[in-house]
Amino acid sequence: MRGFTRHERRWASDTVPGGRIRSESSSPASELASPAPEEEFVEVTLDLQDDDTIILRSVEPATVTVRISDEDDGGMESSVPETPSRSPTIRRSSSNRLFQFSQELKAEAVAKAKHFSAELRRFSRSRQGSRAMSSSSSSNVIVGGSNDGLESALAARAMRRQRAQLDRTRSGAQKALRGLKFISTRKSSEIEAWEEIQSNFNKLSKDGYLSRSDFAQCIGMRDSKEFALELFDALSRRRRLKVEKISREELHEYWSQITDQSFDSRLQIFFDMVDKDDDGRITEEEVKEIIMLSASANKLSRLKEQAEEYAALIMEELDPERLGYIELWQLETLLLQKDTYLNYSQALSYTSQALSQNLAGLRNKTSIHKISTKLAYYLEENWKRLWVLCFWILIMAALFTWKFFQYKEKNAYKVMGYCLLTAKGAAETLKFNMALILLPVCRNIITWLRSTKLSYVVPFDDNINFHKTIAAAIVIGVILHAGNHLACDFPRLINETDDQYSNYLVNDFGRYKPKYIDLVRGVTGVTGVIMVILMSIAFVLATKWFRRSLVKLPKPWDRLTGFNAFYYSHHLFVIVYVLLVIHGLFLYLVHKWYYKTTWMYLAVPVLLYAGERTLRFFRSGFSTVHLLKVAIYPGNVLTLQMSKPPQFRYKSGQYMFVQCPVVSPFEWHPFSITSAPGDDYLSIHIRQLGDWTQELKRVFSEACEPPMGGKSGLLRADETTKKSLPKLLIDGPYGAPAQDYRKYDVLLLVGLGIGATPFISILKDLLNNIVKMEEQAESASDLSRYSDQSLGTTDSGSLNRFSPKQRKPLKTTNAYFYWVTREQGSFDWFKGVMNEVSELDQRGVIEMHNYLTSVYEEGDARSALITMVQALNHAKNGVDIVSGTRVRTHFARPNWKKVFSRICTKHANKRIGVFYCGAPVLAKELSNLCYDYNQKGATKFEFHKEHF
Repeated sequence: MRGFTRHERRWASDTVPGGRIRSESSSPASELASPAPEEEFVEVTLDLQDDDTIILRSVEPATVTVRISDEDDGGMESSVPETPSRSPTIRRSSSNRLFQFSQELKAEAVAKAKHFSAELRRFSRSRQGSRAMSSSSSSNVIVGGSNDGLESALAARAMRRQRAQLDRTRSGAQKALRGLKFISTRKSSEIEAWEEIQSNFNKLSKDGYLSRSDFAQCIGMRDSKEFALELFDALSRRRRLKVEKISREELHEYWSQITDQSFDSRLQIFFDMVDKDDDGRITEEEVKEIIMLSASANKLSRLKEQAEEYAALIMEELDPERLGYIELWQLETLLLQKDTYLNYSQALSYTSQALSQNLAGLRNKTSIHKISTKLAYYLEENWKRLWVLCFWILIMAALFTWKFFQYKEKNAYKVMGYCLLTAKGAAETLKFNMALILLPVCRNIITWLRSTKLSYVVPFDDNINFHKTIAAAIVIGVILHAGNHLACDFPRLINETDDQYSNYLVNDFGRYKPKYIDLVRGVTGVTGVIMVILMSIAFVLATKWFRRSLVKLPKPWDRLTGFNAFYYSHHLFVIVYVLLVIHGLFLYLVHKWYYKTTWMYLAVPVLLYAGERTLRFFRSGFSTVHLLKVAIYPGNVLTLQMSKPPQFRYKSGQYMFVQCPVVSPFEWHPFSITSAPGDDYLSIHIRQLGDWTQELKRVFSEACEPPMGGKSGLLRADETTKKSLPKLLIDGPYGAPAQDYRKYDVLLLVGLGIGATPFISILKDLLNNIVKMEEQAESASDLSRYSDQSLGTTDSGSLNRFSPKQRKPLKTTNAYFYWVTREQGSFDWFKGVMNEVSELDQRGVIEMHNYLTSVYEEGDARSALITMVQALNHAKNGVDIVSGTRVRTHFARPNWKKVFSRICTKHANKRIGVFYCGAPVLAKELSNLCYDYNQKGATKFEFHKEHF
């Protein structure tokens, strides 16, 4: 038994020849009520199923025939049926329902007959017109004016139309109902949305009428004004009007049509937008115009340049008879079948195992169970951070307590009280933290420690976060220490009686009681005040508001924001550390040198940090880096490809520092390495986001030869370059979270914009490993065949003797790369890598997804034609029209919940590493999703974010 799904009826009486929509009053009932001018007979085919259902297979004219070409059908006359309607499914259990169905069927049959008669009359007129046209003027019809050829072409198209609509009946158009949306309203109901439109109308209208130019802003399509104007004109043509302004009532009518939930209604509006001459047919020129309009609405400049090529592609696909036009049903066919073309970068399928796994996480849980589950997960994910923080806090508490009670035994306590104890306790934690804060930024030491077993218990990925946490503790310590001294200790001291001073403090401050100014202008006071000022400047300029230029200051104060201000202000700490040592040597209440412990705290960390900077200085100057290629891509991205020094060994995911003395002799900036360890060169991609990067681009643009034709692209930078290239210094490599990707079964790599750079190196490294593994498998196979031929049999021991050093197999079985960017030109950055992966990864280990957020989401009418062209072009040429690669470009932003669900589905019980580089907003969402899906089963997601 063949099964057919139930579908919504699309009444033939709702359409007229040419695809125009009739008046809303037209209905099957009205067709029954009005007598037909003449009787027309149709042939109805029904299927009687075993489950007591009747399926309408087709409704065909019984009297009209068209001769098929002799080559096609042996010269026999063949009936050309009109388009079948959708197949309603009914039960035979009720005679009343069967009678009602027969009445509906009769009404539809009459409408079909009328529709076919109109088509036949139009066909007759076209035959008369074709006789009068010369062969040169009918070049769009390949049959060359031949009547038999034209009849054959029309008959073939009619047959295709019947098959297309029968396929639609079989497969259904439920997916299509989500498509061709003109408006994506955020309102919870249609009433609220219309109220907003009315409010816009009141603001924009003049004398009660809304002008055509304000229509886009009124309906919320101000970013797609040209598209909205074409929509306005299409809706006006449907009313047989050409107007420049509309009333509120007409706006409501337009809005009702735009927001109609019927796919057929949306399709008709879209067709009308393309069919500007209102003849029911779309020509290639009209297709080209709508492609350019869609490209403009979606900011796809390159697509506009190739609009003619893609229009020809659509006509080639939809008009194989070469009649020179397409009709509504052909456009509908392409929309419904685009998913069959989009068979690349397809989403993962669900399995029953993963479905049950997900359902397990939806069971009702008590509040206590939920809290305990969250606590257990939090401890599991953060135990490394927690024990380090607890140990650090415990040390500070111990130092504070020790110094607190030590000074409680001194005579000064009897005068200054607990203010002194608090200040001295805070001072001890300050000395400890001022020493400790240097260690997290000793990058070479941290990189080395990452490769040791200590990485199992210490979260070295959080070195910068720990650096910031220590800085916050220093701020608190400075407030407690300096505040208690200046606001409490000193006032108590100068207000004390001479007798009390002589009894308790004369040995610490001298024979005469000092004044407040004397205490402040002493060595201890001056160094302390200067340190507070310098540290305040450095701390403020290091905050994200100043470092990322979120604070907008007038000139010349704007120089206090940005990376340069942060970088140079941090060098004030060189002075701070010198003053700190001096400050610790001139304490008022400590007189023996071995009790002045400040230098003891600082000695080892300062030496380590000084050695780190010295190593970086000499290492960057030892090896000369020769630039091989320089490229400037759209999106203000500069690519530098350079020779790799022999001693420069790195892992994919790591980064290095770069300095260009011509731009700045002191500034070093970190950039992810985009080349793989197996490559014989180093490459980085730099986006212009600040003064240094912009100046770097300018310097290289002047030094390199411009590309041909004045377009952005590759600039040669080798021995053929006439001008001398700027000198480039590198330092590294340095460790990053992404370098540990090899320990995971599955990878989910997420990059936003230029944040894709660390993952490009990982993809290339994975690809190189895949190729090597395949080569090893082939060599092992060849060796096995050779052994079988020579010895008859070969055991595993003999194979090992031939290849004693077997490469450790790669643990990672699959990698999913999601790249989200705003600009189409961004795909040029890594086009070569993506094409190489697509070509060489025959086993499908790496799955890549590109997302372009400037394009409206799939299903929006503004991107519908782009999606169709994208599907057709890839099916024919294997190239995505947006990215220019073999990787499909999705529109809008990914649905991350679906991404996680699909990966969890396919890789149950696996350990999945989620690596992210980009804006912090998405990092929080991905981290929360990892938590959610870790609660649902044995599949574990571990989240890592890149830090520099």
